[in-house]
Amino acid sequence: MSEQEGPADADDPDAENEAFVYDSGVVEPGERVNVRFPVSETYLGDPVRLPVTIINGPHPGPTAFLTAATHGDELNGIEVVREVAHDWNHDVLHGTLVCLPVLNVPAFLAQQRYLPIYDRDLNRSFPGSESSTSAKRMAHRIFSNFIEPCDFGLDFHTSTRGRTNMLHARANMDDEEAARLAQAFSSNVILAGEGPSGTLRREATDAGVPTITVEMGEAHRFQRGLIDRALDGVVSVLAEYGLFTGSTVHWPGWRTIITDDQEKTWLRADVGGIVDMHHDRGALVHEGETICSITNPFKTDSEIVEAPFTGLLVGVLENPVVYPGNPLCHLVELDPDTLRAVERDQYERDEDPYRL
Repeated sequence: MSEQEGPADADDPDAENEAFVYDSGVVEPGERVNVRFPVSETYLGDPVRLPVTIINGPHPGPTAFLTAATHGDELNGIEVVREVAHDWNHDVLHGTLVCLPVLNVPAFLAQQRYLPIYDRDLNRSFPGSESSTSAKRMAHRIFSNFIEPCDFGLDFHTSTRGRTNMLHARANMDDEEAARLAQAFSSNVILAGEGPSGTLRREATDAGVPTITVEMGEAHRFQRGLIDRALDGVVSVLAEYGLFTGSTVHWPGWRTIITDDQEKTWLRADVGGIVDMHHDRGALVHEGETICSITNPFKTDSEIVEAPFTGLLVGVLENPVVYPGNPLCHLVELDPDTLRAVERDQYERDEDPYRL
């Protein structure tokens, strides 16, 4: 991990950034490189190459990584990372950006969530091992070259197939720097927790590289509104850490941090059938309000699913068919102050449907 905590020597016009070094390559200050970095091999012995863009700014500052498609069918984050890497002006960048738009190349090529053949989850394989399974070897190559040298990171995800999430951050809020990063990203909702063992954000944070997960939308598509909101969050983070000195940290208007002492649950279907979802992701529902109904093909029976408490729908079902036990929605409780802010915000949106 770099020892830079911010734009060191930012007031010195002659100060120069440090070189970024990875296995078989060096990126000097003021340079940008596009690399196809080998992380594994196919059955035919051909290299599996990871696309990486490294922008080493001319001025000293922190080193940040942005990753997407750790699950190969989660596409929204790919466009976030590509736009940061290739559409933004980095002439006055204070620090270094390491942009990895497709972390799980084999799964991306197969357009599936997990690594093909053995169906292993790359996001349960970090920090990896150079002498273990194929997934852990790949994770080790990524982690040692592009994650550990950084000061912090943003890992972009979507919900799994058939479900969708509102944009929110997930972070270990007991870690001071991870909490700072999550708040700087400027989402309305932060789900607190260290994350499962083997996930990129947990293992990176434990290694001294505070990292958050950004959840946004659904798999297998680009959702422009969510991509734009995530890009605003990236600007806010880079402003907080001094990489973009001309930008400002954004306040989202209201924020709730969902901790373990608050109610949060995935409501699950008790019957099989066809679902009529009454609310979209991000909607506020009150205790006793109908969230969805489940009916058979003849509509002769109907199972009504009501909100067990007042809260926010962080995630909802998109695929409208379920077996008993399938998840329907992810509901989180709001504290009284946040509830009032959300009610006011949603009232203003109802009054002005064109308000962003």
